[in-house]
Amino acid sequence: MPRHRHAEGYFAIVLGGGYEEAGDEGRFAAQPGTVVVHGPWTAHLDRFGARGAEVLNLPAIPGLAPGFGAIDDADAVVRLAERDPFAAALHVRDRFQRCAARGADWPDLLAAALRADPDLALTPWARRMKLDPASVSRGFARAYGVSPKRFRIEARTRRALAALSDWRGTLADLAAEQGFADQAHMARSIVSMTGAPPVRLRAKSVQAGAVRPG
Repeated sequence: MPRHRHAEGYFAIVLGGGYEEAGDEGRFAAQPGTVVVHGPWTAHLDRFGARGAEVLNLPAIPGLAPGFGAIDDADAVVRLAERDPFAAALHVRDRFQRCAARGADWPDLLAAALRADPDLALTPWARRMKLDPASVSRGFARAYGVSPKRFRIEARTRRALAALSDWRGTLADLAAEQGFADQAHMARSIVSMTGAPPVRLRAKSVQAGAVRPG
């Protein structure tokens, strides 16, 4: 399945078969019992084997950061989901055991480095890893379905989106804080990812906060 993006976060519980996922949080092998936590606006590609995979998707609830891990009894989640998907999601959250991404190959190391530092310069990194800088972009795109440059921009944009709801300064200040060239650059990146400008998203966050029960 080519790289794609979901506007809403969700939990993916693998019930049968398996696949490899390469996404914003790294690359890993999913098998029965694996739980993948996808945050809002995260993107990934999936490589399925001949058997394919059976996956139960549940709406994400607060308490788990994006990434992947496992649960002991996926069948119990299925039984709960038949009656109450929210209760099933709570069950997953409370029994989730986080695992580390595979992270052994250089594309995975580069993905981790770009998440940690969206300002990372690719050529010096490639040379430190004894890689040909000209081949890094192609090799990374084969593994993750996106260029390092795009991966880096998207990491920066997700950070800006995460900060937006609680940001009390100007959007220009937020753009500078997150490493964008200027406010217009940040706005274009956010629109490209979400389809909505940051002003509208910020207003929706304020409205949502105003109606939350105290």
